[in-house]
Amino acid sequence: MRISQQLTTTLREVPRESEGVNQELLVRAGFMRQLTSGVYSFLPLGNRVIQKISTIVREEMDRAGGQEVIMPVIQPRDIWEVKPADGGPSRAEGVDVLFQLKDRKGRNMVLGPTHEEVVTLLAKEFVRSYRDLPQLVYQIQVKLRDEPRPRGGLLRTREFLMKDLYSFDADEAGMDRSYRALSQAYSAIFNRCGLRFIVIQADSGAIGGKDSQEFIAITDAGEDDAVECDTCGYAANTEKAEFVRSELESESEVALEEVHTPNASSIEDLAAFLKIPAAKTMKVVCYGAGGKMVLAAVRGDLEVNEVKLTNALRRAGIAASDLHLATPEELQRAGIVAGFTSPLNKDKDIFIMADTSLKSGNNFVAGANKVDYHVKNVNYPRDFRVDAWEDLASAYDGARCAVCGGTLHVVRGSELGHIFKLGTRYSVPFGATFLDAQGNEKPLLMGCYGIGIGRLMAIAVEQSHDEKGIIWPFGIAPYQLALVGLDLDKGDNGQLAEQLYEDLQAAGVEVLFDDRIESAGVKFNDADLLGLPLRAVLSKRSIKNGGIELKLRSQKESRIVPLAEAVQVIKNEIQQGLKQD
Repeated sequence: MRISQQLTTTLREVPRESEGVNQELLVRAGFMRQLTSGVYSFLPLGNRVIQKISTIVREEMDRAGGQEVIMPVIQPRDIWEVKPADGGPSRAEGVDVLFQLKDRKGRNMVLGPTHEEVVTLLAKEFVRSYRDLPQLVYQIQVKLRDEPRPRGGLLRTREFLMKDLYSFDADEAGMDRSYRALSQAYSAIFNRCGLRFIVIQADSGAIGGKDSQEFIAITDAGEDDAVECDTCGYAANTEKAEFVRSELESESEVALEEVHTPNASSIEDLAAFLKIPAAKTMKVVCYGAGGKMVLAAVRGDLEVNEVKLTNALRRAGIAASDLHLATPEELQRAGIVAGFTSPLNKDKDIFIMADTSLKSGNNFVAGANKVDYHVKNVNYPRDFRVDAWEDLASAYDGARCAVCGGTLHVVRGSELGHIFKLGTRYSVPFGATFLDAQGNEKPLLMGCYGIGIGRLMAIAVEQSHDEKGIIWPFGIAPYQLALVGLDLDKGDNGQLAEQLYEDLQAAGVEVLFDDRIESAGVKFNDADLLGLPLRAVLSKRSIKNGGIELKLRSQKESRIVPLAEAVQVIKNEIQQGLKQD
């Protein structure tokens, strides 16, 4: 491809709407343009990257036994209103990013953010017997989610390209085999894309299911926090991570004592005022969920994790899809004073859930349910009840690993892919069954495996760039070589550059030829901004020195390669680069 014939041009200035490195560089380099918030056009260079990533994904999905389909973007809302077998909320009630519309006949429709319902109906139609299993069905399809706050360039958008694969198996052993095979395929994909990542235990979120893993790219631009053990390698996102609570010494129980604590509505202020560690206080956060008032109590040195709380409430039989911090009106109806509440003297209709940290130690300080007052020496079970004990606290940097006792460290990252064991979460309510070897009807066991194609493109830029621009990995670069021709209107330079360009194309090298009549500075700046992994310069100076100047984008120094050897040397460099990715 010739730069002179490209649709787009590069930008010198940072776009005003820039939301991060990936958006800034991809827009400046001419890979994409934003149409509206969270919606982008991919230009020829950007489309080539998307196609490269999609090809890698397809190859690994096919290698794992996947069959590609295309499922509809427009879906009838009624399939989203099917209730799960446990009687909880439907997906239409639990997913708050649905784009909704009506067709000309007034039927309620949605634009698919995901395809669990659709693919389950397909399996219901075509899978009859255990002999038809396993099945792995995938697509690379546009998804639409009405995100309230699109951000981070391509990291969180409203329209995006996603690979989602769904597995169907006859039993737990088969589901485990599919899960392991797809986990290995995911690692192969991200390695081939040249990305640095870790695999962590994760929460299944709104999709549901049990076992779940996230593949996290380590980047400061990430929107997710994870913890990783420095000893055994245990890793999990903060919504799932388990850790050992520090032990507090138990004291002799002392009588309750109300104390005046002016302007001490935060744990930090309270601990400083009373000259005690934060761990000797009790933090209580008030929520509304499923029409009930919920108090979540943790030790004062910890934080309530709302994802853990949501899952714990579901286990307790409370619909938690609408979990929210209690409003002033809800607090007033419950007789609760914000900032000074505790589990003391609470009515039975208020559900109290406590973190296991409060089982260690005693004589805590808790709110007196009165402005500027707290109560000292609060003890369980003498002074308050707990309706359910759960792991409600977020892991933190420096916490002890629950697996080996090592130290957990917080890492910042961005999700590359997510895999789930769904089990019968969708097959039971949709009646997707099969006949086993004994002729008994059983529900299909499902798994779900997602990768955001555009996210991989964004994360590659976040992980691999410098002050001059992008540094693409060989495996997903739009072109492998930037051929920069200088002095093309002087002497034989133009003819030599054209011949090299033709020879490279004939040899199968993906080359972007800068054939413009521009200064060396403009051409070098654009080459660095676009970030193709290998650069060849043909100029009066290089010819005088014996050939072309060749360098990797990641290197500062170039070397001279004889013109007669250039094509083969370039091919060798590309092969080496692909192996290193």
